[in-house]
Amino acid sequence: MNKNEKIQYIARLIPSGKVATYGQVADLAGFPNGARMVGRALAAAPEGSQIPWHRIINSQGKISLPKDSNAYREQMERLRSEGVIITNGKIKMSEYCWHPDSATLILSIPF
Repeated sequence: MNKNEKIQYIARLIPSGKVATYGQVADLAGFPNGARMVGRALAAAPEGSQIPWHRIINSQGKISLPKDSNAYREQMERLRSEGVIITNGKIKMSEYCWHPDSATLILSIPF
């Protein structure tokens, strides 16, 4: 698996109703300090790849896209449809941040 594929694989593991940060996804994919790489890997995903990109947010618990963009509105709508509460543009990380257990890490990640 190349870098993009590893990041996309991790993104697919994030369950509905949960979020992960760019840095968290990078760490789990084996790229510490690779948060910026995550955005590029998601953008490089093939059309129709079914990657839940909307579940990845910044470390402040906010959507990183420009607030006036269609993509920002789409991400917010998708998260809300999964039950994630967004208040004043912020997601309560203590409630919605994905924390995979050891079994998930060992059994679900093949690299």
